[in-house]
Amino acid sequence: MNALPAEYRNSETGRKVFEAVIREATFGEPDAPPVEIFDNNIGDEITPQWEFVYTNEMWLGEGVPPPDVKNLKSCGCVGKCDPKSKTCACAKRQLEWLQGYIDEGILPATWPGSPFVYDPRGILQRPDCPIFECNQFCSCDDDCANRVVQNGRKWPVHIVKTMHKGWGVFAGTKKIPRGSYVGIYSGELLTELEGEERGRYYDISGRTYLFSIDFHHLKLGMQDPDDWENIYVVDAYHAGNFTRFLNHSCDPNCRIYACYINDSDIDKPLLAVFTTRDVEPWEELCFSYYGDIDEKREIIEEARKTGKEELVKDHAVYARCHCEADNCIGRLFS
Repeated sequence: MNALPAEYRNSETGRKVFEAVIREATFGEPDAPPVEIFDNNIGDEITPQWEFVYTNEMWLGEGVPPPDVKNLKSCGCVGKCDPKSKTCACAKRQLEWLQGYIDEGILPATWPGSPFVYDPRGILQRPDCPIFECNQFCSCDDDCANRVVQNGRKWPVHIVKTMHKGWGVFAGTKKIPRGSYVGIYSGELLTELEGEERGRYYDISGRTYLFSIDFHHLKLGMQDPDDWENIYVVDAYHAGNFTRFLNHSCDPNCRIYACYINDSDIDKPLLAVFTTRDVEPWEELCFSYYGDIDEKREIIEEARKTGKEELVKDHAVYARCHCEADNCIGRLFS
């Protein structure tokens, strides 16, 4: 496609071809509404650049082991998993991690309800915990309430050209409820070393799609969490899906969670995007590139007071933030 003249790529035909490629690549989500592309008559591009392979899958980079399925714990439930069951292996596994968060004081000791992170409608109810879904060896039904991410996206999303932030992801014509699954941040799963090497080039070029797998639960039980060393990173530059176009916001309506399905390796979760509040029709979907935005805001404000604000003049990846949130910190890495 990139070898064709610009007038073809930037045409209505080019847009239809791009959307067709997306549909073909998401055959594993038969119930997912189609992703549509809108350029809003901004600039000359009808579609995003054809610079990546569209996929919902994780591609394993050099030195990254295949999924560990031998050590998967699976349930023998008949029908749908019962959160009150004393024998469901999936409920027990999730409860173990909930208990870890209770022991750390992150969740109250009187935490109520089901051990599963989802309610019966598939809405995320445990916003502070890793997600452990039923896996390929479980005997429960495909529509078990603990099978959400693996059953694919249910809400329509669009890739839309914005005035100051390039391409972004927007909700469709329906309100998306809080706690709804949006999509997997897919791409290449790389070692931290490979991610650092690529990151140096991305910093100079001005664009990066790297996401470090450094979730809080990976550091539970450590005397000094700062001693923890990152192992893997996801890169959506060369391969990915619509989530690679999610823009940053200092007041985000989405968040990325660690989700485990068919790999028992705790260091290799899927990166699942969920809404953190109700999202109105045609509202842009965004997450914080900084992770905990309040923590980053405190660091930046303190640096400004002392005259030591972080400046990376040689890194084009740092840019002014255009999220327009009332609590915007003013800059981000793009």
